[in-house]
Amino acid sequence: MGRPHRAATGGEIYHVLNRANARAPIFEDDGDYEAFLRIFAEARERVGMRILAWCLMPNHWHLVLWPVHDGDLSSFTGWLTLTHTQRWHAHRRTTGSGHVYQGRFKSFPVQEDDHFLSVCRYVERNALRAGLVREAEAWRWGSLHAYVHGGGQADLLSPWPIRRSANWVQHVNAVQTEAEVAAIRRAIQRGRPYGEAVWTKRTATRLALETTLTPRGRPRTTAGHDENGS
Repeated sequence: MGRPHRAATGGEIYHVLNRANARAPIFEDDGDYEAFLRIFAEARERVGMRILAWCLMPNHWHLVLWPVHDGDLSSFTGWLTLTHTQRWHAHRRTTGSGHVYQGRFKSFPVQEDDHFLSVCRYVERNALRAGLVREAEAWRWGSLHAYVHGGGQADLLSPWPIRRSANWVQHVNAVQTEAEVAAIRRAIQRGRPYGEAVWTKRTATRLALETTLTPRGRPRTTAGHDENGS
């Protein structure tokens, strides 16, 4: 069976995720996180990618990206993943010993409305949801920390297409409903557009993602989500 189609059209907003091979740790200490962020910044400059949100977790990462041109999403994420893998192995002197990532990144398009805010909130509260911090903005390896505290990481952030609420930090720290989290996780697993029903159908047709809207097999249980977030 061939690989499913993946949209990479410019002008769309995408949530992007990749996980470590066998759910092993990618980031074992602060130096690992800092090294990834340096590569992240290099990739941004190479492609001209607009970065809207991110969260780096011990064995995976979430990004919210807004590419300008067709193909930018694949160029950015492919170079980021490959370069990180090469430098990760070089640092550990394990080149040729195996894969760092489980495979190709997963992505789905996001509607530019409250659904976008829901996805950013899902991403920025990931470390809080996993119990790694008591407040989402305390996680140093996420965009909410950069937004609140500034510094070099804040330079990675591009302006959002819609305005954050004045109480955005408090909103991120508030618990999301089970239905909202489940809907985002379905979008992650299927690569299906995330938005209101009419937009979702139209976007799936426009981006040749119709198969992501059809049921397949038995529904996944939430037991597959690891303790390091999702």
